[in-house]
Amino acid sequence: MNKNEYAPYFETYISLSNDLNMPNDFISNMKSCVDFFQSLPTEKLDYRYQTGKWSIKDILLHLIDCERIFQYRALRISRNDKTALPGFEENDYAIEAKATNRSLDSLLDEYKSVRNATVTLFNSFTDEELKRVGNASGKDISVRAIGFIILGHELHHINIIKERYL
Repeated sequence: MNKNEYAPYFETYISLSNDLNMPNDFISNMKSCVDFFQSLPTEKLDYRYQTGKWSIKDILLHLIDCERIFQYRALRISRNDKTALPGFEENDYAIEAKATNRSLDSLLDEYKSVRNATVTLFNSFTDEELKRVGNASGKDISVRAIGFIILGHELHHINIIKERYL
């Protein structure tokens, strides 16, 4: 993938997913992610390693919210919509989402639904559509890069959970 297909901010996510086969790895990553979250001790799901940090359930809902936003961006850009797409404030989403009030099962059901929609969407794209570039959050981004960002973003947060929460 060319570095001009995404902003430098996304390099961390791209580097984690660059050798994956998109869209096929959407399915294998979904299975790994579900297994990972189901393996966590229940008492850790609402744990915050520091005041002001997200809980594990907050992180899972963050992954869901971000994937939905990235799906939308990919759809708009793939359809050659030239409208610049706005950014979003992830911390505001986490506060309003109230993941603590949700069961792990309900979060994982939602995650699987969103991921299956991602699979369907990305399977519908032609090679030409995957290479289309649009503007989101003031930066150029390709549809293909969005797919790799979705995968890498998930891996990034799972690594953080392993390092700081367990």
